[in-house]
Amino acid sequence: MSPYERFGGHEFFTALVHDFYAGVAADEVLRPMYPEADLGPAEERLRMFLEQYWGGPTTYSDERGHPRLRMRHAPYVIDPDARDRWLAHMRAAVDARKMDPVDEAELWSYLSSAAQAMINHLPST
Repeated sequence: MSPYERFGGHEFFTALVHDFYAGVAADEVLRPMYPEADLGPAEERLRMFLEQYWGGPTTYSDERGHPRLRMRHAPYVIDPDARDRWLAHMRAAVDARKMDPVDEAELWSYLSSAAQAMINHLPST
């Protein structure tokens, strides 16, 4: 069974990403990184990406090609504060899912690593 199926399939990822974007919508640092007035398209893209990454449908690549995450995020200043805010909203969304602890650890490990990899700006000291 794929992680996609173990986690709860489409319904799981839809709820996870929806809860995440509810936090982003009110975040003064992250919200400006989403130029669309409606967060719906960004929500759909993240859901499709996560579904595909965890063994679900390949809709993301079918519609958008290779994820190229760092390239797609390059126009935005992503510093440690932005990473931490992203992780805080995602942590709340993950916690709301009440996952099996082993599955949660696997998911969180990936999300933490991915958030760290998106940093493209370090404040000067």
